[in-house]
Parts: sequence; structure tokens; C-alpha cells
Amino acid sequence: MKIFIDGQAGTTGLQLEQRLLSRNDVTLLNIDQSLRKNKDAKRAIMEEANVIFLCLPDDEARISATMAPDSAIVIDASTAHRTADGWAYGLPELSAKHRSAIASGKRIANPGCHAAGFISMVYPLIESGLLPRDTKLSCTSLTGYTGGGKNLIETYETNRQYGDKLQAPRPYALQLTHKHLPEMKLVSGLEYAPNFMPVVGDMAQGMLVTIPLWAEQLTKQGGAKVAWETLAKHYEGSRFVKVLPMQPESLTENGFVDPCACNGTNNLELMVFGHDAQVLVAARLDNLGKGASGSAMQCMNIACGLDEGTGFDN
Repeated sequence: MKIFIDGQAGTTGLQLEQRLLSRNDVTLLNIDQSLRKNKDAKRAIMEEANVIFLCLPDDEARISATMAPDSAIVIDASTAHRTADGWAYGLPELSAKHRSAIASGKRIANPGCHAAGFISMVYPLIESGLLPRDTKLSCTSLTGYTGGGKNLIETYETNRQYGDKLQAPRPYALQLTHKHLPEMKLVSGLEYAPNFMPVVGDMAQGMLVTIPLWAEQLTKQGGAKVAWETLAKHYEGSRFVKVLPMQPESLTENGFVDPCACNGTNNLELMVFGHDAQVLVAARLDNLGKGASGSAMQCMNIACGLDEGTGFDN
């Protein structure tokens, strides 16, 4: 199987390359860096590929998608096609319909990292009827700085131009127009986009997405317990999305939740805290794993008819 990563030098592209290089069932096609913006050269290498990954800025991804042959499976890691018609949404654990669309599709949009955590929590609550579609939600997501790409990585690892300020978590996207919002609304089945505040922390990788709920927002009594039961039933038997036992003390270290516990894996862990009146649902993942390159490789496996865990250690 021949694979071309368009945007191989970016953060997601590099992670994806590392994952694929460990496999003996694929061949990576490389383009001379001096020709990476040459359309004829790129089109020629795309014609050879069975699978094309787009690890590019949105506008470039749209252009490259139009250049790809119909015969190739295209998996776009950018935001460009996540709500576009004709593109399968690459979170197979959501439903049999989502998995089937990935398995039979030639055009697959890889989820955003924040969105993967948010949707994995909200979609089952909406589909089960436990949470009304017109619910107005708030969400906070703590992420590692690698999600911001090369410039942010350089800020944290090389320049440290803000000094000690980088040691504290820093909220961003405060205009409330984050690029993940359209998919968070559409794929979850919500009528309103959430009030969303992402926060970057002084850690390379890791992510913890949290959604607070009042029990009266739910259509059944039971608060945290009924929310946990709904999620546990939905993801029963899932390979990469796990609902952890509802024993809050066992999920924390002296009362603290580690956002980096899934780093280096393709796992996404869901946790439910709270009581009869208030609920806190949390999703933990590696922003470069299930939030980027791991999810992309999993989708490739499914689209190519392979076991979805091919190439993963976990």
C-alpha cells in the first residue's frame, strides 16, 4: 500500500510519518521539498498513492483535495472538510453509521482534537435522548502546546519569550469563534454551538476536555450516575474509547486529574464526576494521538479493510 503525506513537515505530518514508518505493510512516497508546491509534481505522486493524508493549512488542503485522484483514499487532518458534504467524519466510535461511512468512503475528515473530546461526550447523550438538542453547553479544554503547530512549539521549547508566564495555563480563542465549533455543533447534533474556552498548558502533549451539566438539563433523573450509564452503554466494547469506572477517587491523584495519562496512545478516556444535582463529564486524550495522527491512521486502517488497531501498540 502506497501512502503520500502532503504536509509531511508539519506537526501532524511528522507524527503520522513516525507511526507509519514502524509498519511493514506500507510504503511512504516522498516528494522533493523543492517541488512540494509544484502542482504537476504533486499530482504525479498522488496518482501513485493508495492513501493520501492532507496535513496542511485549510486553504492548501482544499486545493490538494481537488488534485487527488478519485481512486485514492484521502484523509484530511485540517479543518477544511469536517462539515463538508461527501466527507465522512473520522470518529468511528460514534455509531455504526459513522464507521460504515469511513469504511466505504474515499474522502474522510479527521476530527479536531478539542472536537474529538467534546463530541465523544455529547453525541451519545444527544442520541440517547438524555440531553435535548437545544441544550446550551459550556466547555473548557486544556491542551498541550503541540496542538498550536510549529510557532507555538518554538515559543514554548526554544524562545520562551514570555518567560515565567508560560508556566501558567493560558486561555485563548476568546472571541468565541474557535475553528472547531462548527464540527462540535454539527456532529454532536446540537442546535447551538457550545460556549467554548480552550486553554494551552506548559506541556507538550495531553488534553482534558470538560463539560459541566446541571441535572435538570437531563431528561432522566440520576444526575452523574445516569450520564455515566449512558456513556458506558454507548462505548461498550470499543477498542480505543473507554468509559472509566464511576469511582472518582480512583481517577485522580490526590484529587487531581492527569491530562497527560493517554499520551503516546490512541486512547480516549471518558470520566464522569458529580452527584444527583451536578455533573462534570471529562474526556482525556493525546492531542497528537486520538486528536490527530492516531485517529488518522485508525481511519486509514478501517477504510483499507484492515483491523483498526493495526500499527498501534495499545
